[in-house]
Amino acid sequence: MLRVGASLSFSSSRNFARALLLLADFIFFFSSFSIDARGIFKGNNCLKDGWFSEISPEMWPGQANSLEIREKLYDERSEFQHVQVFKTSTYGNLLVLDGCIQATERDEFAYQEMIAHIPLCAITQEPKRVLIIGGGDGGALREVTRHPYVEKVEMAEIDGMVPEVSKKFMPYMAKGFEDERASVMICDGVKFVEACEEGTYDCVIVDSSDPIGPASVLFEERFFRSVFKALKPGGVVCTQGECLWLHGDLIGDTLEMCKKVFVGGSVSYAYCTIPTYPSGQIGFVLASKPGVNGETVTFERPRREAPKTKGKMF
Repeated sequence: MLRVGASLSFSSSRNFARALLLLADFIFFFSSFSIDARGIFKGNNCLKDGWFSEISPEMWPGQANSLEIREKLYDERSEFQHVQVFKTSTYGNLLVLDGCIQATERDEFAYQEMIAHIPLCAITQEPKRVLIIGGGDGGALREVTRHPYVEKVEMAEIDGMVPEVSKKFMPYMAKGFEDERASVMICDGVKFVEACEEGTYDCVIVDSSDPIGPASVLFEERFFRSVFKALKPGGVVCTQGECLWLHGDLIGDTLEMCKKVFVGGSVSYAYCTIPTYPSGQIGFVLASKPGVNGETVTFERPRREAPKTKGKMF
């Protein structure tokens, strides 16, 4: 517990008002942090002087991304993480989980379109059944439901607070939840995919957070072997693949591991630019299970076009 106590004397009401403003700044600054049971700061984000700064010595040491904030819209702790929403000056509403930027209304489409359309357009046969692990903000789900041949899309999201917050504060991103083909299961995605019957899905999309803490298991060989089993012959997986500028070793290790798991299939890496992610870039690890006759996909040459965006976005 943080206790602030002082005995003060003031020569004027102006000094008293100034002290109150300093105390308010102090409380506002520390309210932006998430503190776990050991008293350790999680996320290391800084909210000061009207600016939110995303700081992570583990994932992007020595640099930070900042956005000007107009208003704090939501600030609660779920069973799993600190969930915040801010209104920014130039990027619309901003969703933050444990101090890390997840999405803004202005640029979220750049990530969501890539993580959904690259795998769905690469599969030889039209994909009918899709699994999303994570992705509770609903953006990847929205993009999957834009493919008319998809008959069923399931989401395994561990934190039930995230979909509800996204529906309220980022409704365009969350519109996929309204699709009748979509079903959302609030559960551990790793355990869910481990329990899947072999050959269940045409496509698995892993919309994960960074590989620190609980999300680190989503970058391990055991998890990818579970995904391989869950895929139909010819099926594909696309997972969040970090930043080329910051995580080259991690990306290389993940690609080599996928080559061991998806023997006879294809393994590739794609990326997009997105201004509010670290270094303005995020990648995607792609892998395919070989088909019944040994054929595989070529991610660089899609089999079908991505659906066109309709209507106004941000």
